[in-house]
Amino acid sequence: MTRRELREHIFKLLFRVEFNTLEEMPMQCRYFFENDENQVKVSDEEYIQDKYEKIMDKLLAIDALIDEKAEGWKTIRMGKVDLTILRLAVYEILYDDQVPTGVAINEAVELAKAFGQEESPGFINGVLAKFAN
Repeated sequence: MTRRELREHIFKLLFRVEFNTLEEMPMQCRYFFENDENQVKVSDEEYIQDKYEKIMDKLLAIDALIDEKAEGWKTIRMGKVDLTILRLAVYEILYDDQVPTGVAINEAVELAKAFGQEESPGFINGVLAKFAN
């Protein structure tokens, strides 16, 4: 599985946080991987699960940073797709040494094009550019 495909799976799993309680998320993770369209190799599942958990461990800090950088926007007002993409990208920019900042931003914009609204790629790019400086 490519890095892009792995990132898309992480995005889809992380998106479920917006619709479930933290207590429900372990069960949601099981459901996610049981779904036929999310069937992956064991090593890929471990990678996806590990990165998801690392993001969740830093979620409050990531949200606070997004609130600080996204002028005129707070995470509670953002669209759920855009917020999920930002959370993943901010984690990669600040905490994942394996992902260069430019790659994290580019991949986030690509996710926004695929899953967001028409203005999502520009919004995502604008917010993440503030993390790159």
